[in-house]
Amino acid sequence: MHHTLVALVEDKPGVLNRVASLFRRRSFNIESLTVGRTAEPGISRMTVVVDSDQTSADFVTAHLYKLVNVLEVEDLRAVPAVSRDLALVKVTVSGNGRSELLKVVDETRAHIVDSGEQTMTLEITGEPPHVDAVIQRLDAFGIIEMVRTGRVAMRRGDTVLSAAR
Repeated sequence: MHHTLVALVEDKPGVLNRVASLFRRRSFNIESLTVGRTAEPGISRMTVVVDSDQTSADFVTAHLYKLVNVLEVEDLRAVPAVSRDLALVKVTVSGNGRSELLKVVDETRAHIVDSGEQTMTLEITGEPPHVDAVIQRLDAFGIIEMVRTGRVAMRRGDTVLSAAR
């Protein structure tokens, strides 16, 4: 079962290392880890996706709160949330393949971000299953390079995760 944990942390050196070390010490495999600035200066937001049961996720959440520089933690598993993933995928194209690829781009809401004589680079953004499905379709064209950002997520509606100082 996947748990998406969101942590607000102070934007200071070493915080990412301490959080990653906590997961390593507890033998959790991090499926996805993203970190970025928030609207509040000095605060960063970490989104960590782990495959674990509820008890283990609760255990890690409790231990995250014990780390210096961690301000707030939320498990989005049990609440309505929106999540997005971004992938850049470079595929080979030639002759008729280019028109077929443009058809896939149109059908999947992908965006062309670069085009060469023999390759095309696409941006795919959406729920992780959507990104997976588009990548699967692109595999037939010959993926030669790919990078994914990892999941970012937040609670739906009017509820806001804020740093309680």
